[in-house]
Amino acid sequence: MAVNPIITSIEAKVARIIEDNRKLRGECEALTAQRDKLRAENRALQQRVTALDKELSHAKLNAALAGDKSDKRAAKARINRLMREVDSCIAMLTAEQH
Repeated sequence: MAVNPIITSIEAKVARIIEDNRKLRGECEALTAQRDKLRAENRALQQRVTALDKELSHAKLNAALAGDKSDKRAAKARINRLMREVDSCIAMLTAEQH
């Protein structure tokens, strides 16, 4: 009894689909791992940027306090803002005691 060519064709196509599925699953896993690695790297770089921004802000403040005229106005504004924040904290603490 001869095997029907249609069945043989369907079996070959199913086998190819199964193999393609395996390959795609492997690629998906590799891409997922790569994505996770890039996300972690991105998070680390964002933390580094934040730290460097803070460091730059401190350096500018130090320069202004040391007499650098270009940043003096910004330093004065920052000091005033910090003083207002401290005053606000003191006022809240005083209000809690009463």
